[in-house]
Amino acid sequence: MKGSSRHMQKNKLKAVLATAAIAAVAFVGAPTQAHAAGLKIAIMPKAVNNGYFTAWNKGAQTACKEIKATCTYLGPTEATGPAQVQFINQVIQKKYDVLVISAADQNAIVPSLNKAKAAGIKIVTSDADVATSAASSRVVAVLPAASARIGTAEVDWIAAATGGKGKIAVLSAAATAANQNAWIAAMGPYLTSKYPNMSWVGGTVDKSVFYGNDDPTTSTSQFDAILSQYPDVAGIIAPTTVGVLAAAQEKKAKSAAVHVTGLGLPSQMAPYIEDGTVEKVGLWNPIDLGYVAVYAGAAAKAGTFTGKVGSSFKAGTKSYSVVAGGIAYLGDPFTFDKSNIATFKSIY
Repeated sequence: MKGSSRHMQKNKLKAVLATAAIAAVAFVGAPTQAHAAGLKIAIMPKAVNNGYFTAWNKGAQTACKEIKATCTYLGPTEATGPAQVQFINQVIQKKYDVLVISAADQNAIVPSLNKAKAAGIKIVTSDADVATSAASSRVVAVLPAASARIGTAEVDWIAAATGGKGKIAVLSAAATAANQNAWIAAMGPYLTSKYPNMSWVGGTVDKSVFYGNDDPTTSTSQFDAILSQYPDVAGIIAPTTVGVLAAAQEKKAKSAAVHVTGLGLPSQMAPYIEDGTVEKVGLWNPIDLGYVAVYAGAAAKAGTFTGKVGSSFKAGTKSYSVVAGGIAYLGDPFTFDKSNIATFKSIY
C-alpha cells in the first residue's frame, strides 16, 4: 500500500493499539537512537510456516527499514532446536551482524549461539529464550511479560469460562519449549490456591500437559486424546497459537462441551470467538516483539547497549530496561473477546 492510504493505515494501527493500552511500538516513525546503517540482520522464528511469526517478522522488518538495515527472514519449517541449528550455522557463515531468534529449544541451540557470539554476532532472543544457565549466549531476551503472569492470566481465563470449577488440561507446544514450560509451571500452584473447585486432570499440572509440537495435525490429535482420556474435562488451556486454533477448530467440528482458551492470534481466532466456540483468548502483540528485538540488536552492535541489568535501549519512542535474568519485558497479555475481536482481527 502506498501514499496516503499507507499513512492512514499506520496511524490507525497506532491509535487502536494505544487505545487498547498495549505496548504497540511498531510503525511509529523514524528511529530515536543512533544505529549504524547497513547492518545485516537475521530474523529467525521457531518455524517460518507459523502465522504468529509472520506477524513477529512484520514488526522486525519495520524496524529494519527504520534503521536502514538489510534483514532476512529465515528458519526451519519445524519448530525444533536441531532444525534451527542448521540455520544458525548459515548465519555464522554469511557473517551477519545481528541474529534475532525465538528459541525452539532452550538448550539445543546454545552451542551454536555461542559460536555465533564468538564470531562477533550480537544475539537477541525474542518471544522464547534460552535456558537461564545459558543467558550469556545472548545480549538480552525480549519477552512479552513475566512468565508467571502469562501463566496465571490463562488460568483466570479458563476459570471465567468454566465458572471456576471442573478439571483442566493443557495443550502445549513442544516439551522443550522454554516459554511454554515456564508459563505452565506458574499455572499449577496458582490454580490450586486460587480456585478450590478446579483441579488438573492428571492430579498435577505436569501430569496434565499434552504436547502438540506447534503442529496443527499433532495438536488436533492431542486435543482428541485429552477428550478420550478425560471425558469429564471442563477446560483446556493452549498456551500456543497453533494449539489454541487447532483446539477451537476441533471443538467446533465435534461439538465438544469443553471450554477452550489460551494464547491466540485475533485474526485466526475471530471466527471462533464470534460464533461462541471460544469465549476469550489473549496475546501480546507479536509485531512489537519483533520490532523491539531488532532495535535491541542494533543498539548492541553499535555499542550503546550492553544488556546488563539496569541498562536500557530505545525502540521507536519507548525505552526498555533490562531486569534480572537479562530480560526486557513488553507488558501484560491483552485479551480478546466478542467486545473487541472485530477491531483486532484486521491488525494481527
